[in-house]
Amino acid sequence: MTHTLSTSRHVAPAARASSAAARPALAGGVVAGPLFLGAGVVQGSVRDGFDFTRNAISQLALGSAGWIQTVNFLLAGALLAAGAVGLRRLLRGGTGGTWGPVLVGVFAASFWAAAAFPADAGAGFPAGAPDGTTMSGHGAVHMLSGTVGYLALCAAFVVLARPLAARGHRGWAVASRLAPVAVLAGFIGSAGSVLAFTTGAGLGLVWLAAVTARLAGAATTTHTAR
Repeated sequence: MTHTLSTSRHVAPAARASSAAARPALAGGVVAGPLFLGAGVVQGSVRDGFDFTRNAISQLALGSAGWIQTVNFLLAGALLAAGAVGLRRLLRGGTGGTWGPVLVGVFAASFWAAAAFPADAGAGFPAGAPDGTTMSGHGAVHMLSGTVGYLALCAAFVVLARPLAARGHRGWAVASRLAPVAVLAGFIGSAGSVLAFTTGAGLGLVWLAAVTARLAGAATTTHTAR
């Protein structure tokens, strides 16, 4: 019994230290999605010729003011990568501690790829662009990176449902397993509506922020209670 008590005294401070070290990085994962979406909505509202029902947020990287959206992609990728590091520190040695952070890291990298390989012009944007869209090499890479990134995100939600459940957040765990259905439904619906794609992608970003915040909060509460 003495050995067990001694071991627990060492483990608890180590767990608290791990949570404290993870907190700044986790903050990046929490703010990445809302910041990216907020910047996209503001740009889309003021850019000439942009229409949320016809144009994807990715297209904001085109035109003379496109550098703003490119920076938005790069910053979001950096914040998401920080969030992946934070999740790795927080979940290390526990359920979901390996693949959850790795998959979020893949999602982060897809934003950097999107910045390096911009979407194609079309559907009237940038102003003066034709209604039709001709797929280019960089446009194809942009689409591929986004597809891979969001598939990784959907897989991450399923993996992160396990540590949520392990921490007693069963409702969150169920919702995290259902979130990929809504995200993928938006992608499938993009064949008929760009707005469906934007909604699905936005939902994925918001849910990742929520899950990251929930896991970070659960860790803080657990360690405080101890």
